[in-house]
Amino acid sequence: MFIGHFAASVAAKAAQPRLPFWACVGAAQLLDIGWGTLVIVGVEKLRLDPTLPGSPLDLYFMPYTHSLPAALIWSLLAGLLTARVWGKSGWWIGAVVFSHWLADLLVHRPDLPLGLFGPKVGLGLWNLPVLEMIVELGLLGVAMCIWVAKRKQARLAVRPAIGWFFAMLVLASINALPGEKLSPAGMGALALFGFAVAIAVALLVDRADRRRLG
Repeated sequence: MFIGHFAASVAAKAAQPRLPFWACVGAAQLLDIGWGTLVIVGVEKLRLDPTLPGSPLDLYFMPYTHSLPAALIWSLLAGLLTARVWGKSGWWIGAVVFSHWLADLLVHRPDLPLGLFGPKVGLGLWNLPVLEMIVELGLLGVAMCIWVAKRKQARLAVRPAIGWFFAMLVLASINALPGEKLSPAGMGALALFGFAVAIAVALLVDRADRRRLG
């Protein structure tokens, strides 16, 4: 899952407008930001298997970012840190971080450890790529409709939010391209680049909102 993770970002922003959108977007992919970094340095491991249906990723070792205990710890730390900055609203950031693991549970094959190193779970929607993409787009689409309605009520421009949404569609299209020729480190670096773009475009939304309100 890639674009579907951002449904939680959009939902959090709609529920807590004072939260920066860039923080909501970064929170949704925090576990994968950690994963990409650890893959690059060789701590967490993956294989690329083009025979797999849907995603070619065989994520056989990622206990420090995608095990249930690790996801809870990352979420708690994110909530604690952001609550110091944005008060109780910051706990929404922690919830968005944990939403990543729940969404992965839906789409991943059994590669998410319930303990630090196992047993592993995953409902495997990746094996049905068309249905998986429908679910991802559906989740984000519903969240976007709610956010756009909230922005209209607050007399904020809708265009920046729609622009971010279409930018994510472009990223999702790139993410769907075959990546079997990339090394594991290359996959990690490509993931980090995609997350950086998503956060950067979210910063533009925040900037447009500040101008509108200022």
